[in-house]
Formats: sequence, C-alpha cells, structure tokens
Amino acid sequence: MTVTHPPHDPALPDRPPTLAHVAQLAGVSPATASRVLNGSARVSRAARLQVEAAVERLGYVRRRSGPPDRESSGTVAAVVCEDGCRVLGDPFYARLLWGVRRELGGRAPLVVLMAGRADEWRATTGYLRGGRAEGVLLVGARRDQVAPLVQAAAGAPVVLAGRPLDEVALPYVDVDNRGGAHAAVRHLLASGRRRIGTIAGPADMGAAVDRLAGYRIAAREAGMGVNGLVCQGDFGRLSGERAMRRLLERRPDVDAVLAASDQMAVGALSALRRAGRRVPDDVAVVGFDDAPVAQQVRPRLTTVRQPAEDLGARLARELRACTGGRPNTERGVVLRTKLIIRESG
Repeated sequence: MTVTHPPHDPALPDRPPTLAHVAQLAGVSPATASRVLNGSARVSRAARLQVEAAVERLGYVRRRSGPPDRESSGTVAAVVCEDGCRVLGDPFYARLLWGVRRELGGRAPLVVLMAGRADEWRATTGYLRGGRAEGVLLVGARRDQVAPLVQAAAGAPVVLAGRPLDEVALPYVDVDNRGGAHAAVRHLLASGRRRIGTIAGPADMGAAVDRLAGYRIAAREAGMGVNGLVCQGDFGRLSGERAMRRLLERRPDVDAVLAASDQMAVGALSALRRAGRRVPDDVAVVGFDDAPVAQQVRPRLTTVRQPAEDLGARLARELRACTGGRPNTERGVVLRTKLIIRESG
C-alpha cells in the first residue's frame, strides 16, 4: 500500500476553507455562496455552478447548524452512484460494503443509498441534506457528481472511493488501477500476443481512466500501435459484448483483449464464442476485479484482483479519522492489485 500527497495548489488555503474562501474563489458574494449551499432557488445557474466548483476544489465542509434539539444519529451513509439494479447485481459493491461494515464493527449504523436513476438521486440528496449522516462515503461518483453530493452532505465529512478526476481537497482511497492494467498487458505481451485490444470503462470515472492509461503505457513501452484497438463500455456485461463485436469488426486480427471489468470480460467471451473465436487459442481475454464470475465462466478468467473488502475497510477507517477531528486534507491512499492467471489468457 502506498500513500500519495498531491502537489499543493496555491489557490487552496493552508487552513480549513471557510465560506469566505468559497465565495472568493467562485467570484460571488458570501451571501450568494450561502444561498447556493442552502439550496435556495434565488440564485442564477451560473453562480450555482461557480460555487459548486469552488466547493469541490476547496473541499469545503459546512459546519452543521441544525435545530438545537436535533439528535445525532452517528450514521455512516455509503452513496453508490449506480442504478440500484446494477448495485444489487454486481458482487464488487457487496464486497466493498462488507468491508465497510466489517471495519465499522457495530460502532455506527450503515445506510446504503443508491443514486443512479433520477428518483434515486433525489431521494439520496434529500436524505443527505437532512443532516442525518455523520459521515459520507462516495462510491463510483462521476466527475460531475462529486460537487453536488458534497454540497448535499450537510457538513458531514466525505471520503471518496476512487481517485477524483479533478484536483479536489477531499481524502480518497483507491486501488492501483493503472499498475494493474499495465501488468495485465505486460503478461499478454510476454505470452506472445501482439495485437491487444481493450474494452475501457466510462471516461468520467477515475478507475476507468486509470485502467486505460495503464493499457496505453504498456502498449507504448512495447511499441505496439493501438489504432482501432480501443473500445468503450459501461462496466456491464452487455456493453462488453457489444464492444467486443466492434473490436472484431475494426480489427479482425486482434489476438487479445483487456476488459476494464470482469463483467465486460464475460460479455467479450460471449461475443467471441458467437464469432467462432476460441479462447485463449485465437484471442486471450483478461478482466479486472476478480469477481466470483471469473471462476464460474469457462474458460476461467485471467483477471486483475482488486481488494474490494480491504478498500471498503480502509474507506471506513479514513472516514472515522475525519469524524474524529482530523483535518479534511488532500490525501490519497492507493491499495495494490494482483494479476491472477487462469485459463483465458
């Protein structure tokens, strides 16, 4: 495990940011900034976006000012920014949340909120604005979701699962997505593959961006061109199947593929089977996650294992430190990944 500290941004204050800092960075009055943070409708869209961007960049956390008789619940809210159906069907989230629960050890209630569909988003932000959560974990947040959720958190400390794509002063815990993808491509090259494609994840998620970067770095180091070898999915099985079909159309000579999730890798296996391609004889397939499905499919899936339970536990530990009074600073914790070699590649 390694701990990284992003370079200091001269625009960020050396002490915990205040409402005045937010207003100054956003170029608005403190009163306008306050109205935005309180959800007032009497603010222009431009001002709202400027304030939200400033909140995200500064990592500003409002002091709670709820009613005097408000009783603290001590609840930890885990906000998963995916459709509820996908969350319930993807073992990664269950493993991560189990790690969170294990680390909390009964010391705090855990509430899981899903914010994929519009109705889920409204319910989640409404719950957070009610101030009932003492700490918030953001899981799978897209680039444009971080600021609104931090604002809705009503002053509670926030820890991100995954590296944020923008420089924000919020603590996060991630896995070595770049290194894991790099190791997977190096393995495929060492086994004699020379036309290695990839099925990348969503471009607005840090994990997907880093896995694609690891693939590109390894390809560049090997002098391998990637023209026509990069397709994109959404981490889901169906998107992996569609992306594999596109890869075969563009580059029928592809002899290996790295999928940015095991679910997409399983979809790729289906597409290859329908196309009459043998795995791994004709095309090797490597996934990412080491989900249970990796050992259930045939051939069993070579994949990059990410420690989902440990990720959840470390998220809870970081959040507990924040709620215990540690300053909310720029801090990133990165956990190691491991390549698990099986029959598919």
